[in-house]
This record gives sequence, structure tokens and C-alpha cells, in this order.
Amino acid sequence: MDAEREALQCTAYPEVQSFCRKHGLTFEALLGDQYGPCLVPQRIEKKEWEALRAQLTSRPRDLELVARHFRRDDNTIPPTYMLQSAGSAEAPGPEEATLTSVLQGGAQEARRLGLLSQEQWKRYHRSVIEWEIEQGLLSSARGDQGATVFLRDVQDLSKHILDDCSLKMVDRLADGCLDTDAQSLLSSLKGRILDAQPGALKSHHLPWSRDLVNPKNKAHARYLKELSEQFVARTNHQVLEQLRELESGRQELGWLYQEIRQHLWRGAESARIFCGRQELLAQLRQRFRQDDIWPHTPLILFGPPGIGKTSLMCKLAEQVPGLLGHKTVTVLRLLATSTMSLDARSLLKSLTFQVCLAYGLPLPPTQVLEVHGRLGHFFHTLLHTVSCRNFESLVLLLDSVDDLDSTHHSQRIPWLPLKCPPRVHVILSACSDQQVLHTLRQTLKDPSAYWEVKALSGCQGQEFIQLLLHAERRTLSPGQRDILWASLPECGHPGRLRLAFEEARKWASFTVPVPLATTAEEATHQLCIRLEETHGQLLVAHVLGYIVSSRYGLSEAELKDVLSLDDEVLQAVYQDWTPPSKELLRFPPLLWVRLRRDLGHCLTRRSVDGCTLLAIAHRQLSKVIQVRYLSGPERSKRHGVLAEFFSGAWSQGTKKLITLPLVGKPINLDRKVAPQPLWFSGTVANQRKLTELPFHLLHAGRMEELKQEVLGNMSWISCRGISGGIEDLLDDFDMCAPHMNSPEVDLVREALQLCRPAVELRGMENSVLYTELLARLLFFATSYPAMIGQLCQQAQSWFRACPHPMLVPLAGFLQPPGGRFRATLTGCHKGVTAIAWSLEEKLLVVGTQDGAMVVWDVEEQQVVHVLTGHTAEVWCIRVFALGTFAISASKDHTLRLWSLLSGQEKLTILDRGSPTSIEPQSWELHVDEMNKVVYLTSSAKISVWNLETAKLVFCIPGYASDPWACVAVLAARGVLLSVSKGGQVSLWDSTTGKLQEKHQLSSIKEETPTCAVSIQTQAKLVTGFSSGSIVLVSSGEDRLLEKLPEAVGFLVVSEDDSVLAAGFGRCVRIFLADSQGFHRFMATDLEHEDVVETAVVGPENNMIVTGSRDALIQMWSLSEQGTLLDVLEGVGAPASLLVRGGILVASASSKSSSVKVWDLRSTQKPRSPAPFLDRTGLAAVSHHGSYVYFPKVGDKNKVTIWDLAEGEEQDSLDMSNEVRCLEVAEQAKLLFTGLVSGIVLVFPLNSRQDVLCIPPPEARKAVNCMSLSKSEDRLAIAYDNIVLVLDISPGDPCPTIEGPTYTFYTQLPETIASVAVLADYRVLYGMTDGGLFLYNCASSKVFPLEAHGSRVSCVAVSHGEQLAMSGAEDALLCLWDLQACRGMFQMSYESSYCRGVRCACFSKDDKYVFAGMKDRSIIAWSVLDGTLLAVQFVHAVISRIIPTSSGFMAPTSHGYLIREHFQCPSARASQQEPLKNFKRAVWLVKRQRKEQLTAAEASQDTGSVAAEGKELQSNKRSQVCLIL
Repeated sequence: MDAEREALQCTAYPEVQSFCRKHGLTFEALLGDQYGPCLVPQRIEKKEWEALRAQLTSRPRDLELVARHFRRDDNTIPPTYMLQSAGSAEAPGPEEATLTSVLQGGAQEARRLGLLSQEQWKRYHRSVIEWEIEQGLLSSARGDQGATVFLRDVQDLSKHILDDCSLKMVDRLADGCLDTDAQSLLSSLKGRILDAQPGALKSHHLPWSRDLVNPKNKAHARYLKELSEQFVARTNHQVLEQLRELESGRQELGWLYQEIRQHLWRGAESARIFCGRQELLAQLRQRFRQDDIWPHTPLILFGPPGIGKTSLMCKLAEQVPGLLGHKTVTVLRLLATSTMSLDARSLLKSLTFQVCLAYGLPLPPTQVLEVHGRLGHFFHTLLHTVSCRNFESLVLLLDSVDDLDSTHHSQRIPWLPLKCPPRVHVILSACSDQQVLHTLRQTLKDPSAYWEVKALSGCQGQEFIQLLLHAERRTLSPGQRDILWASLPECGHPGRLRLAFEEARKWASFTVPVPLATTAEEATHQLCIRLEETHGQLLVAHVLGYIVSSRYGLSEAELKDVLSLDDEVLQAVYQDWTPPSKELLRFPPLLWVRLRRDLGHCLTRRSVDGCTLLAIAHRQLSKVIQVRYLSGPERSKRHGVLAEFFSGAWSQGTKKLITLPLVGKPINLDRKVAPQPLWFSGTVANQRKLTELPFHLLHAGRMEELKQEVLGNMSWISCRGISGGIEDLLDDFDMCAPHMNSPEVDLVREALQLCRPAVELRGMENSVLYTELLARLLFFATSYPAMIGQLCQQAQSWFRACPHPMLVPLAGFLQPPGGRFRATLTGCHKGVTAIAWSLEEKLLVVGTQDGAMVVWDVEEQQVVHVLTGHTAEVWCIRVFALGTFAISASKDHTLRLWSLLSGQEKLTILDRGSPTSIEPQSWELHVDEMNKVVYLTSSAKISVWNLETAKLVFCIPGYASDPWACVAVLAARGVLLSVSKGGQVSLWDSTTGKLQEKHQLSSIKEETPTCAVSIQTQAKLVTGFSSGSIVLVSSGEDRLLEKLPEAVGFLVVSEDDSVLAAGFGRCVRIFLADSQGFHRFMATDLEHEDVVETAVVGPENNMIVTGSRDALIQMWSLSEQGTLLDVLEGVGAPASLLVRGGILVASASSKSSSVKVWDLRSTQKPRSPAPFLDRTGLAAVSHHGSYVYFPKVGDKNKVTIWDLAEGEEQDSLDMSNEVRCLEVAEQAKLLFTGLVSGIVLVFPLNSRQDVLCIPPPEARKAVNCMSLSKSEDRLAIAYDNIVLVLDISPGDPCPTIEGPTYTFYTQLPETIASVAVLADYRVLYGMTDGGLFLYNCASSKVFPLEAHGSRVSCVAVSHGEQLAMSGAEDALLCLWDLQACRGMFQMSYESSYCRGVRCACFSKDDKYVFAGMKDRSIIAWSVLDGTLLAVQFVHAVISRIIPTSSGFMAPTSHGYLIREHFQCPSARASQQEPLKNFKRAVWLVKRQRKEQLTAAEASQDTGSVAAEGKELQSNKRSQVCLIL
């Protein structure tokens, strides 16, 4: 079968190898008509030897031959005769064949006499082929799932068996005759395979021919080609079948069961031989019993590498059920030995799934699994849930926590519960010389949590080796034992003892050993030296160097491929002989087999990314390998070759130059290494490449290649994101970015972070990822063409090739990276109700509605602690003691003191509740560190506790008849000051609670306090009131500071008390401190478009940040008199919390579980064009998107003209009244501005000289909306219940406006909400109550259309004016036939996130409708059948969509202009579902029934007649004034 194997190696294997090594075949075999050579047994047991010897006594020469090759070894139990090695350099010769024949003859005779069993006889007749098939297929627990045996079946071979050409295809005896015994054994083997694994045997039939064995014949070549093709087809099919089974297993939690089985098996192996430690085990068992009923800390077992921590953990896992009850749930993880135990995120996923299944609890939902912070929170909550069940205990044993990928460089272990609830035990092990143990000691301060695993005693060490020898059925001679003990005087280190055992187990009784090394390090060096002497220093150095340099290990196939790319290794291998092939150069696999055999226990197997990888088993050996083989430039060389392999640079026929010693000149040879595509199939990614390649490029110093091929490659980013999620993608950037000093890498990384909300909403899919990155990075494509420009081009190419309908970004329109945004923290489950900064520790403490508290490390963006204890909403949090402690107050009537360093609860204070029936509405905490007391103030009472003893110092109850509206602790004066709702001011001594004075406010009357803020430097309280008054209250007096037009919503003050901000309605007013209190700072107020909820002053009082109910955050410059600096997107809910920590600001909302962190500095270099700051949603666009018009911020009587290309204001137009709506006539170059006074001003865009004024039909009626016809020859102006229709005619130098040509009244109580006008003087208008009407001005007829259920937010007319579309706030979109005045489709876009339609337009060809939705998405649907074609989340509200030749433009609430091309292939893929990953969103299409349409047609005339009964006015042409 040599020719067949060579053909498959050269042609078939490259096509299927990548699949086979990843997910498919675990065993492959070629079986023809030869049974193959037989093996000489390595050992023969004593009784078997005696039986054979008895048969050979009559043949002295044969007996002498056998005796010369076998020698008795009394170190085996029972004694055996061991085959003596002929030396690795000697090839099997005639003598070995004679020895095989002699043994077979003796076995045959012994079996005939009944001295040997069938199985014993078989050992002498088993061929290499049968042995391999038995080991790989017949003993496999997986059966035929991953195996294929190709059987060559030559038809009619038996008829020609004696022909010379046929004899070459079968087994022959030494004399050339047919070996009938071998043929019989071959038939038996085929029968066994067919019986055991029928699906694995695949026959390749071919007719008998004399030319089959002639390599020069065409028939032979054709046969080899057919065999290769059949092999490829079969293996590809089997791989796909295997993938389907794997996918099915994943759906049924097969991955979890495999994970559990693997760790249980490894645990049983580790605990199989256990010696000593009985005292430590007894102490641990006692500790378990004590801790089972009380909250307690986790336990940490620590000690040097190899001391036996793993076997101790595994032994504990065996003993726990007997200790805590047989129903105890024990979870064991030997970390870094499987895919799901490599990093913290995977570990938590497997732990939570296993615990949930064990206790019958719901599995973690998808939104939890997608975010590491939420998963950590879920894990902590799960442990408390298990504890509360009050029965089965839970024990988690996590071995080698220092091997977790995420803990190597981390300063914290956020997922670790620092306090375990009753009946939950967490035990970890760590090496004493690792950073992780130091991190644990910084976190867990309790010394009783740490248990040192010490060395065994000398006697126990000897007992340990005896147990190991006994388990291997071996012993030592007395002399060997003496040498062993002398080499290990009083040695009790299990790792060293195992190394000694591995040497001693090889000693035969006739071996004279040399003394062993006394330390583990010396023994490891000796091991390396012996390997080098046997296999060569270069081969050993490179093989071990590659394994250690890999991220998680290498499979055997990968290692052989890597060695085949290593020119140094190949030059050493082929130093004395030339390669067998002139086209192919591979590393000889036999050399690896020999080295693999001698490495033995030094290697361990771990399942990672669907592969079985080889890794170094002992930490000490890894260190020695790094010292011996990876010092200096050798390390980067190893990483360089690994990078070349995983990049696929030399695969798929690409030849590589090499100069071999015997050739003397460079030759180009194919190395036949496995190809490395990113995707093996449409759904199976090359996880090995994704995991290893960036790691090796980084450590090889190939930064440019890393940027271009990985971090700056859109295909890579997509594959990594789709297969592993956004977290894995960011992990790669986090690993590489700190070493690269590359601003473009930082920009891409931050862009990926900004993608999180869209990914959470839509799921990780290509369309989302490509859109998000393209729309954010296009701003920087010209600044960084090499990386970001390339990324954008790759994304655009992907869109062009996409077969599905797509909205393709043509310019940047999403928030660009590099600005103020720093992080989105998503570790909570409920709305955020309290935030506090720990600046010294760089931590953010977050409290939520469900009582959970999460502590974030903002720099690392990791959850540091989950503080569990509160059972209800957290009211407020205060951080003190240099940021190391925090105290929280909750609705569960407790205050809890926390250590932010350890995450442990230090104190619980029980608030007994209010003695009155008042339900407090606001709460405040104040900590007096000097006196070590904490004040909790509310409208119901003031309570003071001692922080050390938790004892109540005093309590001041409120009055039910006149509850307090605000209370402050004025530390400077040592008083407590309160203002009641009735205006009564009270002062108490802050140390005793004694009342000092009480008086009534004198500066105001009949107003109720709404908010207050204390001015500590002045010992005064600034109080806001319901009618807008701001009063400065102090001891004995009060003074009115300001009267605001609305109720005061909030008051905030700067850190130095010099700046005061008062929020009222949609505005914020700024005050500066003076000797009298405060005075107004600016003439104008800072204005939002919605109610302002909160504010915070910047670090140097030169900036203020405000948050409003519309979820937007605005940054204002105080040094520039209130200039708006930036508009930021909050967390998608009312911005109710803003807290500053240094230069960072955290924003949150009680209606969102996320927290966003912003940097008050703007470090973006280069900056993207500044966004236009439209806060009204009225923005209009002209000159094909070059200019944007919107009401000026802070002065709505002006319209700003914004140059988008320059990112700056070009000019402004004075309107003299507040602007209500804007429209642009692009062709006529006119800007129409509707004012609150009812006037419409018309500005020529190319000139500021001639401004037209269209007066209102009635005085002081504000313009509600306006509309231009598609040909821009008609203008409709809608007021509450009046519509004017005017003509626009060409003119010089600008068009003229005549009319109104028609004026009509709706005569309805509701007002007009939206309007559209057609060229034939028909007007479509929607009402605030959902009514929709089509009015024909020429015939004075109105046609009522089917009403919406809520306000009609937009109406749009097609460019051919045959169709119309209407959208309402109830998320209903309707398509209308304007000729028949009937509905065609009703489409409902249901999204629980937010409902409603904001705007819409038809495409230029009227085939599609684009609509902007309230949930900050844009949808595209077909006019033909109402099919939803595309959905795109744009993070911002869209109030206007303008069609373009290939798509649309749309200004956003964030100040960017969306420019998109709509790509819709003519043959759409029917299976494409735009909402398949869009969470909580549904698209429904309802077509009008025929009978409904007929009824609608019949009612048209009736409706027209009824409409004529309304009072319709035919007006004279109104005057148009020319404003000079």
C-alpha cells in the first residue's frame, strides 16, 4: 500500500486535513490485501516464556536466538523476559524476521498443546496493521464517529492469486509462496471491523488487472486518482456528519457533560495514588463542618509547584460526599486542562450551568452569558440561591487558579466570592511563587483561609514511590533501592519523587543505575540532557520550545507541521541523507514518535478548541525549557515559525526555500502543512488559528503583520467576533494594544467597545459588526489609510458581495472612537439607583434596584466585587477612608459597611424604621470620619450610628403633620439643619441630637421645598421650592437668592462650593458664590430639549455636565459663557444619575442596568469633524448633505447653518421668533422656516438678500409642520386645524411663491401632526388622535382613510405620487393607494425596547420605504409586498429621512448625518430574516382583504358627499410680502 499512502499524502490529505484535525477523523486506515509484518513482543511473562522454551528445546539454534534477544527482568511483577533493544540506528534485519518466525512457531506448538491461550498466541501473530487498528478503532469509545477504514477490494483476486503480479499485493512467506495464515488473519480482522464498527469500513472496488501494481502504467495512476477522490469525498462527508452531531450535542449541553466527564476522569487519575496528608485532610474536613452553617471565606491551598496540591484537591472531591452528605453537589475543575477552564469567562459559564442543572434552577439567559460582568454577578447570586435552599451543600474545587488565562496579569480576581454563604464552599489552589497568590492575599485578609500544603516526610516519600511502583506492577532490587534512597535523602516533594519514579520504573533488575539528582530542578535538567543525547540537542530544544511557546499547547499534527517548516530542524535531520521526494519535504514522523515515547510523563493532554493538545505537564519543566531553549532570540524564532504555520503562509502548495547539506544549493519544496482558513465551513471557525496567531505575531515582534493581518483585518475581526463573541475580540486587542503604541489600534479597539449596545440588541452577526465599524471608522480612513483605511475598504467589499438586502454606510455617522467615551459597564441586572467613586482605588461602586452592589475597576473594566447583602433597592452610597470603605443604605432598612479592598461586609446596621407613618422620599448619607459616626437623613427621621459598634447614637423623629423636605449635616458648625414642607427650619447639635433652634422661613410664603444642597464652607443650605424660589438658609436667617420660572428640580454645587447649578424644567441656571451667598453667572440658561434630571460640575469649575430625560448628556463650557461642547448618548434611558470622579463622569439611570463612563478631557487625535449640535430634531439638509440647518442652541430665534465638511458653524439666520419647523427645497435652493408666530420665512440658500415672508391665516397661530411636493412646486403649511397650499414658480434670481392658492380648515377638535402635499393640490394630513385624511383642494373633497390608533407622526408621498405611507406612535405603518384612496398594507414593527415611528420616505424609484423608528433603528421595507428587508440600529433618534439616488440621508440627534446606500439584490435570498437576531422585535404585515377594498371603494363617493357638507373656504390669493 506504499503507492496508495503516497498518493493520499500528496493529493488527498491537504484537502481534508484542516477538517480532520479540527472536528472530524480521529483515526484513518488503509486496508488492502496484505496483513502486514508482525511485531516481536516487547515482554514475555515467565509462564509464557517457559511454555515457549519447552517447545524450542529440541531446536538449540532457535532457543539460543531467543535467549540472546530476551533477558529476564525480576523488577516486574510477575517476572518477565524483556526484548533487548538493537539500537535506534539499526533497521530491522533478517535476524529479527527469523526471531519472529521462531516465536510464531513456538507459540503455534504451545497453543496446540494447550499451554497458551488464543489471546496469548495472537500476540505473536498480530501484525502492525491490526495492532494500530485495535488501538485506534476497535478500542475507541467513540465508535465509528471519527474513524474511516478504506478497504481496497480487488475483484477476482482469488482467481489470480498465484500470478506474480497478484503475489505482490498479498502476504508471502520467505520462500515467496502465499502466506495463508496471514490471509486468514486478515479476513478475521476485516470481519471484526465489520462486526464492531460497520459504519467505519468503506470499500473501494476495482477490477483485477496486471497493471495495478505497475507505477508506470496509466491504469495504476487512474486507480490512485480515483482512490484519492473517493477518500476526499468520504472524509468530507464524514466531517460534516460529525459537525452536525457536535452541533446537536451543543444544543443538548453535550459540551457540559464532556467537560464534567473530563475533569472527573482527570480527578480520579490524580487521586488514584495518594499518600500522607491525613492530618491536613482531617483539619480541612473539620473546617468544612464548621463553615457549613455560617458565612465563611473561601479556602486557599497553596504551596510550591509539584507539592501535591492537585492530588489533594482531587482527594477532597472524593471525600466530600461522605463528609457533608451523599447529596452534596461537588464540582471539580482542574483549570487550564480543557477549553472551558482556560479563562474566567468560560469557567464561570461551565460552573453556572452545572450548578443550575444540579439544583434544578433556570440556566443563565443569553444576555447574562454575553457580558462577563453580568455572568460574575449571576454566579454570586446563584451561590446565595443555592444556600437558601437549605438542603444539599455545594462544594466548588478549583485547582491551579494561577493557570487561568485572565489572572496572569490581573490585580484582582473579580469572580471569586469573598464570602461564601452557608452550605456553599469554595476551595482554590495556587502556587506560592505566583502573582495570583499575592493578589488573593490582598483581597482575602483572613489568615485562616490559607492552608499551606507542605512536603511529605521522608518515610512518606518512600511509601509514595512504593505505591507508584506497585501501581505499575514493578519493584526494585535492594541495590537499586539503596541508590534511589541515597539520591533522595528525606525527600518528600511529590514532584521530585515522581521524577525519580519515572527514572526508576525503567530500571530492569539487571540495570546498574547511576545516582539521581537531589532536586527537582536538577532532575529536570538531567532529563533534558538525556533527551538531547538520544535525539539530538537541536530537535529536543525546538520541539519542547514550540510546545512551551504555544498559547495552550499543540496537537501532534500541528507539531509535525511546525517541525516541517523549521529549516534548522530539517537541515539537521537531512544532514546525512536526502529526502525521499523531490517535490515534498516533511519532518520524518518516526523521529517524533521516538521522542514522544521518551517524553512520556512530561507531556499532558488537554482538550482545547475541539483539539487534543500536548502541553508540558510540570511547571518546573516549563521553567527549565524556557531557561535552556528559549533565552535570547530563540524565543522570538519559535514564535515566528508558529506564526508562519498558523497564518497558513506555506500551505496549499506554496513552496519554501531551503538549503540542505547534501544538496548544497537552495531548493524550493512543498512542506505539505495544513491550510489555515479562517472558516472551515460557513459555521465552523478555525479556533486554533484565532487563538494562537495573534499571540505568536505579538511575541515574534511582527507588529506590522499583526496590524495588517489580524487587528486590521475585517475578515479576522468578523470571524473572531462571530465565533467567540465581542469579549474574545476585545481580549485580543487588550493583549496586543499595550505593546504596540499604535493610535489606530486603539481606535479600532474603542470602536469595538462602542459596538456593545448594538451587539446586545441585535446579537453578534456580520451585518451588525461591519456596519458598526464602518460607520465609526470612516471618520479616520484618510488619517490612517494603512490600517483603518484598509478596514473600511474590506467592509465595503463585504457589503458589495453580500447577497442580502443591506443598508451600507457611505460616511461615518455613529459616535467615533477616540472621544470622551471610556467604557460601558454592564454588570447589573436592574436599574441603577446609586453611584459613588473611590478615586484613590480607581473604583466605581454601583447600587441597583434589586439590592445588588457591584464594584468596578474602571481602568480594567472588570467587576472587582459583587457586594451581596441588601435585599431591596439601594438608596445611597458613600465612599470614605481614602476610598477603601463604602457604606450603603437600602430600602431593606439596613446600612452595610463594606471594604472595597476585600469586598467583604464589615458591619451591618439595622434601621428599625420610622416611628411615624411617613414614607421617606429621599435619603442621604454623611460619614463623620473623625468621630466615626454615620448619619442617615430622610424626610421621616435623622439617625446616627457608631461605625465601630453599630450602636445607635441618637435618633430624631420627624413630624407626620409637617415632614421634612430636606435635611443637611453642616459639619463646619456641628449642626443638623432641616427644612420642612411647611417652611419650618430646625437646627440640632450633630453630636447629641439636642434641638438648638426652630424658626419659620421669612423670605418666601406658600411654597414647598423640592430639593436642597449644603454649602459646607458657609455652613448654609441652599433650598429650591415648587414655585421656582431658591433660598439660602442658615442659622436664624434665610434669604431669597433667585426666582426661577418653574419649580426647582435639583441643586448641585461644585467641590469648593463656588459654583451652584439649579435645574428647572428643561433648563439649568448657573450661580457663582459671593459674600452674600450666590449671584447669577450667565445671562442665558443652559437648555435641553427635555426635562433636565441632574448635573455635575467639572474638576476646575470650567465645565458642567447635564443629563436630561431624553437620555442625552450635554457638556457645557463655563469659561466660555455656556458654550455647548458636546452632546453624548447616555444609557438609553433618562439620565437620572451623574457622578464625577476626578476627570471621569459616570452616567446611569434607574431604568437601565448599564453605566457609562466619560472622560471630561477630549484626547482624540486626529479629531473627527465636530457633530452639529441640534437638540430639537428639526434639522434640515441642503446641497446634497453639505449643509445642515437647525435652531441655534440657546437661542431658538436663530437658525444655525452648519458646514458638515468643516465641522463648524458657517453662519446663522435671525428669525425674530422661535423656530417650529424647517424644510429645504433642494432644487429651488430655498429654506422654509416655520415660526411659533405662524409666519413662514423663506431664505434663498445662495443669497441672503431676498427673504420672503408668508403671513399666517390667523394671528399668533404657530406653524405645526410643512411639506413640499416632490417636484418642489407646491408648499403646504399646516397649523392646528388650517392648511395653506402655495405655488412655487421659477424666478430670477430666485423662485417666487404665490398664494396661498388654497386654504382649508379641518374642522376637527384635534390638531394636525403631519402633512404631505402633491403636485395636483391634494393634501395628506395626519392628526394627533390618529386620524388620517386625503383632501383634494381642486374638488374640495376630503377622503377619510383608516385611522391609526395614536398620533400620526409622519406621512410621506411616493415620487410618482401614486402611493403614500403613514406612520404612528403605535408602531403601525400603512401603505396607501392614493388613486383608489385605499390601504394596501398595514405593517406593525413591535419592539419592547421602544415603540413608534418618527419619520419615513420613499426611495427614488418608489420600490422601498425607509423609516426611522423610536427605538433608534432604521428599517427598509418593500412597497411591493410589505416585506421587511433590513433593520439597522443607529444608536440615535432619526427625525427626518431624505431619499438619494441610491439610498437616503438622515440627520441624527447625535449631530451626525447618516448617508447610506440601500443594496437590494434583485433575487433576494428568501431565507434571510432581518429580525432573526434582533431581540424583542417583531414585524407583522397585514394585507387588506378584497372585500375590505371593495367596501372602501364603494364608500368613497359617500365620503366625498359627506365631506362637501363641511365648510370649505375658497380664498383669495394672499399677499406675499418682500422683506428688505
